[in-house]
Amino acid sequence: MRRGHFTTRRTTAQARRRAGAKENVLALRKPTPDTLRRFLATQTPLRFTYEAVGATAGTPPAGFVVDRTRIKLGEGEVVFRAAIAALRRWEQFRLGWVEAWSPDTPIREGEVVAVMGRAVGHWWVNACRIVYVVDEAGPVSRFGFAYGTLPGHVERGEERFRVEWDRADGGVWYDILAFSRPSHVLTRLGYPVVRRLQKRFGRDSAAAMLRAVSPERR
Repeated sequence: MRRGHFTTRRTTAQARRRAGAKENVLALRKPTPDTLRRFLATQTPLRFTYEAVGATAGTPPAGFVVDRTRIKLGEGEVVFRAAIAALRRWEQFRLGWVEAWSPDTPIREGEVVAVMGRAVGHWWVNACRIVYVVDEAGPVSRFGFAYGTLPGHVERGEERFRVEWDRADGGVWYDILAFSRPSHVLTRLGYPVVRRLQKRFGRDSAAAMLRAVSPERR
């Protein structure tokens, strides 16, 4: 009896852990670093919540909403190097209402990061894992990465952040490509609000990168 009872308790505890791993953090106050560490610890062993992993490197899959933001940051190698450094510091997320934690997370395949956003009076914390890293030299040099959603995310899909330098004309561009769809009852019910926030993120992220490569910041 005791052994059977113990097995039942253990199974229940495992079920609770699995259920908790599928929940993102929703809080009135900004989550503390300890809260974020615990959250990411539950997410790190989990799998992506979508099948087309890596599809931002090619064609996004059907059935997802696709968003694209592209802006010229300037010209020349100095701007390109500054843009790379900004991506490595997660500057594209320093928006006031959105942050990436921890900003010290290295840009490396497999790393897990929490993306926090403040909306409708709450802080929403979502888990992502870096899917791949781009680091290409050539006539058009590129640097960037993509991350994909984990179970502790209110959306499912993938987002790619990239800077590129076209040596032919000197132009340096910042490019975001994302595909997503709701994965939480609240994002399904409030999808028009979600879409406005996604578009706002694209605009604000582009503005943050422009600030990051400005002469005053180099």
